[in-house]
Amino acid sequence: MACLMAGAGITGVFSSAHLSSRAAFSSQASGFSGASTTGFVVPRGLGVRAAGEPSDKSLEVMRKFSEQYARKSDTFFCVDKGVTAVVIKGLAEHKDTLGAPLCPCRHYDDKVAEVQQGFWNCPCVPMRERKECHCMLFLTSDNDFAGNEQVLLKALRP
Repeated sequence: MACLMAGAGITGVFSSAHLSSRAAFSSQASGFSGASTTGFVVPRGLGVRAAGEPSDKSLEVMRKFSEQYARKSDTFFCVDKGVTAVVIKGLAEHKDTLGAPLCPCRHYDDKVAEVQQGFWNCPCVPMRERKECHCMLFLTSDNDFAGNEQVLLKALRP
């Protein structure tokens, strides 16, 4: 299983050997608690924020969506809440920049075209059809990394 979180400003590849246990996963994922960004932008009157940082509004919208979809699909968030936070942050950033929550865990040559196609907009087609979430945001109860929570803390920012 590989995970490329390029859309969230994070690049990391995990092989199936790295993901052989929860402990190994937690130690690998702990280094990816957030994106490193430089520079500042002033987005749509929201004030100054670091480039690549989603708005508070989009973070809240994606948090609520994630909770609602987890309940609807009978899935759970990862035991490592850092994974959940990074994915939601990436979805929120794409919502701000592209107008849709494009999966942040994939590389795209043309993000705008991908948004228009809709296949990788969250929840993506593999998730809707087979409950397969590449980002590990929505996990079935039989997944080794699934926690037992379908609700997140309101604050996703440190």
